[in-house]
Amino acid sequence: IALLGGLMGTMFTIALRRLFIVEEALPYPEGVACREVLVAGEEGGEGSQAILYALGIGAIYGLMVKGFQATHHTVEGVINFMGTKIYGGIDLSVALLSVGFIVGIRIASFIFLGGMFGFMILVPMYGLINGWGEGDSSVEQFKWIWATQIRYAGVGAMVVGGLYTLWSMRKSIITGISKALKTTTGDDEDLIRTEIDLPMKFVFAFCTVIVGLTLLFYWWKTGSFILSLAGAAFLAVTAFFFAAVAGYIAGVVGSSNSPVSGMTIATLLFTVALVWIIGDLMLGLSTPTLMLATMLIASIVASSAAIAGDVMQDLKTGHMVGATPRIQQTAEIIGVITGALVIGPTLKLLHNAFGITKTACLREAAETGRNCDNALLAPQAELIGDIVRGSFVGDVNMQMIILGVVIAVVLIWLKMPVMSVAIGIYLPLGLSVPIMLGGVLSYFAFRSAHLRVDGELRDKPSKKAIDAAKEVENRGVLIGAGFIAGESILGVLVALLIVLEIDLTSIFNTGVLNNFLSLIFFGWFVLVFLWLATRSLPSKGNLIRDFSLITKDIFGKIISMFKLSK
Repeated sequence: IALLGGLMGTMFTIALRRLFIVEEALPYPEGVACREVLVAGEEGGEGSQAILYALGIGAIYGLMVKGFQATHHTVEGVINFMGTKIYGGIDLSVALLSVGFIVGIRIASFIFLGGMFGFMILVPMYGLINGWGEGDSSVEQFKWIWATQIRYAGVGAMVVGGLYTLWSMRKSIITGISKALKTTTGDDEDLIRTEIDLPMKFVFAFCTVIVGLTLLFYWWKTGSFILSLAGAAFLAVTAFFFAAVAGYIAGVVGSSNSPVSGMTIATLLFTVALVWIIGDLMLGLSTPTLMLATMLIASIVASSAAIAGDVMQDLKTGHMVGATPRIQQTAEIIGVITGALVIGPTLKLLHNAFGITKTACLREAAETGRNCDNALLAPQAELIGDIVRGSFVGDVNMQMIILGVVIAVVLIWLKMPVMSVAIGIYLPLGLSVPIMLGGVLSYFAFRSAHLRVDGELRDKPSKKAIDAAKEVENRGVLIGAGFIAGESILGVLVALLIVLEIDLTSIFNTGVLNNFLSLIFFGWFVLVFLWLATRSLPSKGNLIRDFSLITKDIFGKIISMFKLSK
């Protein structure tokens, strides 16, 4: 799946490079940021050191929390309140903190809003009306209601949100597709080095081979040639469509804001319809075969779309630094092949060590008795599984999904970002809290830059202040990426140690800090992150003074909102 989808997306992206990057000159913000990283690494100095610092600090944190298990990875609790229960919790992850800083205060706040709505309103209401069900503790009872009921409201909201996101971006999608279908002319011999792509004849021939291999792969796994032929034809059309969409939208708003989740959901729904008509009505295949075929077809299309935006960002970076596209595209193909070979064993390693998705882990726990406390949540995987299973088996919680649809419609009416709030409802609140914290840090860092340049906090900062905040943002993104990579890499290494039955806690006889000290430990790394991310602030001023003035400004605006106008 990773190999076929990745190569398909890469090939389509190569065909679109000159159109989107050269002729249209789309901005591709992550590609520009990667150029800054390359320049910092080439020049050395503080920028290069900051990346290494962040990578090392993130790795140290991951080793202490996941390897030595010196602190709790989650601090949470439930209190009784007016006949119901109120939950509070935070996932102590510097990676999630960094995600919040990167996405910014707006997106982080809407994710947090969704989490608060699910955990502070929907779960207590459901428990008050229907009882608290299973679980040996209040926390387990609270999470049981969220997992078996409220989470499906997030599913319904995400489905509507994904489709609405695609609809709202229909003009960009139509523009991207129409431009992609235009043929570009030109002889490579007449082009300068920095404009020579892989030959288009090779690209289209390679795409034909991939479609043929996909047909054989589908046939091998499902045993139905007719369904596999339909799936391969569907792949050829939709993969190109979504690769063009992903490549264009990533160029306009960036990969981080590209609606890949919406594309995946839309692909999944179309695939369900295709498999149901051909596999069920026409061929009468078994339900497990129908579900497998749906997953195989949709996953390759989704992989193609996901890789397309990233590859286009890479090609944008290469265009800015004077790389030869043909050589860079060859490297992209090698990278996709390498990643496809590595990802399978890596996922297997993580699943053996922790369990990928709570659902899969608990199902295995019933047979093997494994511990699922540290299971990886993988919300997109759970979401796709819920949609596929509900489509063919019918055991999905339709009442809650309809509630989620209603919530999404209200959010659309209020002109709020549906997907962000829906993700917050779907995720545990504990994951939303560090994301929100990271968003708050980004807001204070940017406003601090405005304050130091302008000398005061203005509703509309000067251009110089905005540029200073952009410098802080670029550095914060680098630091955040380092923290994410460091913690993630250590997670994989710890998984390897677990599979090899090497227990660091037993070898070094380490204890576990209590909840309060675990929070203090996490707070120290939050301060380190803030210190590193704000090194590019103008020198005039200090963070404590900035913090007090910005806080005063925030409360002043809140109070003014509630004052009656004369």
